[in-house]
Parts: sequence; C-alpha cells; structure tokens
Amino acid sequence: MEQRSVKVLQLSAQETAALRAGVNLIHKNVGNFIIYKDPTTPEDPYKACRNVCRHQRGLFVKDIEDAACNVVRCTKHNWKLDTSTMKYVNPPDSFTQELLFPEVDDEGRLTLVELNPPEPWERDPRPPQRIEPGEVKVTFFAHACMEVKLGDKTMFFDPWLTGPAFARGWWLQHEPPADWLERLSRADLIYISHEHSDHLSYPTLELLSKKNPNIPIYVGDTSVPVFCRLKQSGVKLNCINICKFGVWQDINADTRFMILMDGVHPEFDTCILIDYKGRSVARRSTEGFTGQQDSQLRMNWSNSLSHLFTSEEWKERFMANDRKNLLFHKKEVVREVNPKVYCPFAGFFLEAHPADKYILNNNPKNKPEQLAAFINRHLDSVMTWTPKPGSTVDLALALGDPADRRLAIVDPPPETKLYKDTWDFDFYIDKINESIDNEIFAYPDWIPFYYEWIGFKNYDLVLRMIETDDYFQPVEGGYDFLVDFMDLSFPSQRPTRKHAYLEIKNRIGVHRQTVLHGLFWDDLYLGFQNRLSRDPDTFHFKFWNHVQILLSLQPPDWEGFLSRQRRLHSASGKLPRAVWKPPRSKPTVNRLLGVLVQAKALLVPATMALLAILAYNVL
Repeated sequence: MEQRSVKVLQLSAQETAALRAGVNLIHKNVGNFIIYKDPTTPEDPYKACRNVCRHQRGLFVKDIEDAACNVVRCTKHNWKLDTSTMKYVNPPDSFTQELLFPEVDDEGRLTLVELNPPEPWERDPRPPQRIEPGEVKVTFFAHACMEVKLGDKTMFFDPWLTGPAFARGWWLQHEPPADWLERLSRADLIYISHEHSDHLSYPTLELLSKKNPNIPIYVGDTSVPVFCRLKQSGVKLNCINICKFGVWQDINADTRFMILMDGVHPEFDTCILIDYKGRSVARRSTEGFTGQQDSQLRMNWSNSLSHLFTSEEWKERFMANDRKNLLFHKKEVVREVNPKVYCPFAGFFLEAHPADKYILNNNPKNKPEQLAAFINRHLDSVMTWTPKPGSTVDLALALGDPADRRLAIVDPPPETKLYKDTWDFDFYIDKINESIDNEIFAYPDWIPFYYEWIGFKNYDLVLRMIETDDYFQPVEGGYDFLVDFMDLSFPSQRPTRKHAYLEIKNRIGVHRQTVLHGLFWDDLYLGFQNRLSRDPDTFHFKFWNHVQILLSLQPPDWEGFLSRQRRLHSASGKLPRAVWKPPRSKPTVNRLLGVLVQAKALLVPATMALLAILAYNVL
C-alpha cells in the first residue's frame, strides 16, 4: 500500500491572489484552515494546516493582543500557535502542528494537499460475515472498563474497579457489578491502554492476581512502558504481552485485534482495533470510544478541569463555556463518524473524599444524559446509550432493523445499586501516608539528591514546593523549598533575575510517596493533590512532560542515600532535622478539624481548642 494524497482545499486564482501577508484564516464547507503567507520567500510563500488545536481540537482565532505577529489563539484553552513556524508557543517547547502541503498550479490556484499514510488495518482484509443477536455484546462496568463478548471469547478493557486513582484524588462513581472479579478473572484477555491509574489500577489487578495471575494482558509497545511500575507494586502477573503497533494479533479464526499508537499522546497512550468476522470494533482511549466499522459504537469521556482559578466568577464562566464547547466538539466527532450507537464513558469518577469537597463542587462534569440529549437533538439517526453498571448493548440488534434497535440495550434490574456511597478511604490513604514517616525525610539533603535524580535543568523556571495537610495548610514538619532549574540550585530566596515561577502546595503524604518511589508526577498534577500558582500564567510543557513521562524508570537509590547520610551525621555529630514529619493524630479528629477549616468557621482559638479536646476524649 502506498501513501495517499488527498486534496482538502482548493482556492480560486482570485482567492489565492487575495491572501494577505501573514495569517489567513479560511472557513469553507470542507473545513477550516490556516494559511501563512511569507512574501519574502516568493518561491515557497505558503505554510498551511487545518485549523484544529492539538490539545482538544479547538478553533484558532486571531487575538487582539497578538495582532502584530503571526500567532493565533485557541478558543478553548488559550493554546497559541506561531503560524510562521507552525510550532506552539503556549505551551512553549511543546508541539508542532501537522502540515498540509501547498501546490499552486499554472493558473494561480492554491491547493492544499494532505498526505495520508497507508492504514495498517487495511492490510489482510477479511470479508464481513453476518453477526447473530447475542454474538457480540458490550457491557459497561465502571469508568473506562468494558467487557466485550465476541462469540465464545471475552475481552476486558482498562479494569479500574476498586480503590482510588491518581493517589487519592479520583474515586469510582459507579458501583461495578457484584460479580466483577469473577468475570474479570474468567476473561480470555485484558487490554490496558496506558499507565494512568484510572486505566491501569493496581488495587484491581492485585485482587485479580490472587484469582488468576496467568490471565493474558495485552499492552502496546509505548516508549513509557505500561507496566513500568509492576515490580514496585508487588502485584504478580505472569502473562503480560507487549504488542508492536499496527500488527494483527490472532485470538481465533473469527477474532483478532491490533494495538495502535495514540494520536495525541503516542509516547504513553494507545488505541485498539478489534476485528470480529470481518467487522471492526474500535476502542480509542484518547477520544474514548468503542465502535463497529461503518456503524461505530463510540464512547467518550466527560470533561475535567486540570487546574483552579482565583476568580470564582471567571472560573464559573470558563467552566460553563468549556463544557459547552466540549459538548459541541463531541457532537461533531459523532457527526463525522456517523455511528449507529453512541455512549459517553471514561469520565465516571468523583472527587469523593471529604477533603476534596471544594473540587467536587467546583469541577462539574457534563452529565452523560446531557450529551445524549444534545446528540439526539442534532443527529436523530444516532442511538445514544447512557451506560449503567451491568447494562449491555447487542451490536447485532443495534445494526439491524431500526424498529428493533432499542431492544439492543438492556439495563440492569431496577434494584441494582448503580452508584457508590462508600470508598474505604482510610485503608487506601493510610497506605499512601506510610511514606510520610520514612527516614529519608529526616535529612534535608534528600531535596538535591531527588532533583538531581529527576535530571531536569537548563530551563528558566523556579519551583517552590510546599508540603501541606489535606486542606493545603502549612503542616508541622513539612518542607518548603525552592528549586532553580536554570542551574539546578536550591536557593533560600527567589533569584533577582527575571524568571518564570511555579508554586506547588502538595499534600504531604502524596508528595512523599511520589518522591520515595520515584513515581511520575501524575498523582500530583492530575489527581488534584496540589494547588498551583504561576507567574507568568504559562504552562511549562517541557517541565511537566519531563516529570510526567521522562523520569528514570529506576527509582532513586534511597538505601545508598541513607547509608551516606547516617555515616556523615555520625562522623560530624550533626543531628538529623529535629521535626521532619507531622505528629499523628486520630483520623476522626483530623476530619473534624478539616470540616471546620473547609466551612471557614469563625471560631476563637479557645473554642477551637475545646472542640479538639472534646473530640479527642470522646473518640
């Protein structure tokens, strides 16, 4: 198969001549495009791309603040693209836009050409066969976890079915079917898309490994290995298969699948395509969908806000507009694919811990019913499926007679418990907080040792890291320090030079667990375990990409560090840090005091002390 050239836009000679120097935003029925014209290079004056932001497919506009330059701004999250280079300048040092190829014919007409490489799934095609009712069923379990029945074989996707994700930040919204562990352990194979803990759940896999440690698990050959922390987790799984991208994996004569590199995060995320009897069932983790070729069953995740803002009014407007934009974007995705059945998924989590009440109240997500109604209002040919734990869709019925399509969806019995109301917070949070007491934190030299292990430097960013309690208040024994990544120094004050500044307040338990085990910073950044402020308000992609993706897979040598520190302090008579961990108090007392802080109760100190004493004595 050869690469295909597709003409995606053609301008008339008059339209081409009317293009002005600099940025041209072109809106046509065939799509939206950006054309940059450089009159100083008449032999090759044009650069062009589709007008789609790489972040969340927002539309670029020309902003008044950038009117004098060649920068356009995304209307969704303010990402900025320099059209003269087709590189993103916000976030800096990040992405390059995919180019279209301009061609000008003898009559002066400009054509934009898109080069499409051959699709790997087009190799070795199989003729489609008839699928009978009951032969292919998809069952929703929770969040992004689906069970797919394909004849006599069963697959599971991304089983997060117990415990938290992103340290202690996300908790399951739905109550999975009561027999989830039995069904998961009996599956023929499991596919896990990537290493984020709402898709690769070690608490789930720990229970699975006790019942069936030999179950085949398939992952893609990503540059960040999906199971890069398996040894640290202590979970025993004996049949992990790493698949090359774009290669069919045969299950039996009727069923095969192919793992593909994700288009947005190719370094760590993947997609899967399942071929059953010549019909393709796709599940993509970035857009979040499962589908049947020409009649896709698409899935999609809800929106979540990755950082907080100081202005409540601005924040509310931003989030309302963001949710509205996301609804529109997902509707357009569905329009392009033209599926028979559509189902939102992979956004079913809650910031359920009482200490995260602020996030829960201020991070509203699009409800699946909203999205379904929005799609039905604009695309009446699409049947929507709002998933409930244990509900199924039968693809043969969904693809059959339109009069019978509603029979394709079967909801669980009315008495089924759908939503979780308990999460065993203390069990999981106590495990996280075990890191607080580790001896390495008695020696302040852990800071340069750890950041030298991180290996990020020669970048003009000053980081202030502050350890806090659950409510982001200073904590006794917590560290508060600066890191200057320009020269990887650790000053006591911010440098006098002009510099970018990032301040992070981290919950002490999650922070120390991340440091101690050399984890990626996803638990800090994605799980709402911190509060961020930055000056200027620029997302430092290069820094976050490093700490979320590029860290060494070999944890810091803390045993060697402790051995050296003990010898050093013994020889010098120097004592470790006097207070390096907060005093432990009863969890219920902490929760009571936390509630008072959250409620912003105006209590005089004596009253606060009295309440604490009474609570301690009673509890």
